[in-house]
Amino acid sequence: MVDTKTAFNNFVISVKSIIKTYKIGNKTTNALNDISLDIHEGEFIAITGASGSGKTTLLQMIGGLDKPTAGNIIVNDVEISSLSDAKLSVFRNKTIGFVFQFFYLQPFLKLNKNIEVPGMFSNMRRADRKSRTHELLEQVGLLGQEDYFPKELSGGQIQRAAIARALFNKPKILLADEPTGNLDSANSDDIIKIFEKIRNELGTTIIIVTHNPEIASHADRIIQLRDGALI
Repeated sequence: MVDTKTAFNNFVISVKSIIKTYKIGNKTTNALNDISLDIHEGEFIAITGASGSGKTTLLQMIGGLDKPTAGNIIVNDVEISSLSDAKLSVFRNKTIGFVFQFFYLQPFLKLNKNIEVPGMFSNMRRADRKSRTHELLEQVGLLGQEDYFPKELSGGQIQRAAIARALFNKPKILLADEPTGNLDSANSDDIIKIFEKIRNELGTTIIIVTHNPEIASHADRIIQLRDGALI
C-alpha cells in the first residue's frame, strides 16, 4: 500500500493562470477565468460545480484534450500546453488514463479486447497484453466476464471495464468525467471504492468531475468552480 501522506509532498499537476475562451460567430465565451491550482502526487481530487461552470473544460485542459487560450499546465514535470499534437498523444498514452460518463467501449470487441486497446497503441507484446488484461479484470472484479460483449454487461460492469482500460498502461494520473453519472447508487459506491483502492494501492493521482456531493465527499480535496472561476 502506498503512503499517500508521503506522496503528497510532490506536485504532479500545476495549473498556472489558465484562461480558456471560445468564439462562436461574433460572441466570445469565457469557459475558464484565470485558474491556478496545484495537485499533489497521490491525491484524490473532486472537481464540482453547476452545469456550465467549467468542470469538464478544466479536466480536458489537465488531460491535454484541449489547450488553454492563455496560461500554462505542467503535468508530471512536462509543460503540456506547448507540446505538439503528436508528442501530446504519446504523453497522454503513457501518463494519463481517462474514464468517461458514457464509457466509449467498442461494441464489436469482447471485454478483454476492449481493455487491451491502449496496449495495442503502445506496441506491447500480445502475451504481455493478455497477462495485463487478466490482472486488471481481477482488480476491478470482472474475472469471468472477459468473453462478453459490452451489450451483455450491466452499466456498472461496463464502467469497471472502462476503468480497467484506463489503467492498462499504468498511468500516473487517472481523470474521470462524471464516472458515476449513468449509474445507480449501489454501482456508484462500487466505482468509488475501486478508485479509492487504486489510489491507496498504486499511489495513482485521481481527479473526478462530479455534480454529486456524496461522491465528492470521498475525495481528499474538493475544488469548486463557478462561472469558470475557482471558489
